[in-house]
Amino acid sequence: MIRRRLITLTIIVLLIGIPAGYLVISAGQSRRSGKDKEAEASAQGLREDWPSGMQRRIFELPIPGNAIGVQYYETNNWKASRMYVKFRTTSAGLDRFLSGVGTGRAALETGKVTIAERDVKITGWYFGPGVDWAGTVHKNKKPRPTQNITVNMTDPAAPVVYVVSAATP
Repeated sequence: MIRRRLITLTIIVLLIGIPAGYLVISAGQSRRSGKDKEAEASAQGLREDWPSGMQRRIFELPIPGNAIGVQYYETNNWKASRMYVKFRTTSAGLDRFLSGVGTGRAALETGKVTIAERDVKITGWYFGPGVDWAGTVHKNKKPRPTQNITVNMTDPAAPVVYVVSAATP
């Protein structure tokens, strides 16, 4: 009789305890996830981190794996969504990035800065004299994004890439 009650009590504890424990763990994870998303949504300016894989796919930004100093910022409104990205890579990494976007090094025009003044104000980037700039604009049919690419070629072995990828619905 005592053994039967012990088995019944154990079953009841397991039937209630396991789901309750799962709910507590799940709620904690969900809350942390929400805080991460809130921090990203409230970001003002460039973040020193890689954009998520989904963001890179949406904005068609194939950042090379060897890129360093990656920074990004995303803005969204009813007219357009923009992703601002800056990173340093190698000469081969620049070629991989450009071909991944759908263009090539031959499209880069020496001395051309393709980032608009409006975007410069948002990011705080500086495109002044004394730097070997090269730029191109890679246009796609809507709804695919258009990429304005400007590269600091002062050190050809380690170029710094600035990109504004804009998607309009």
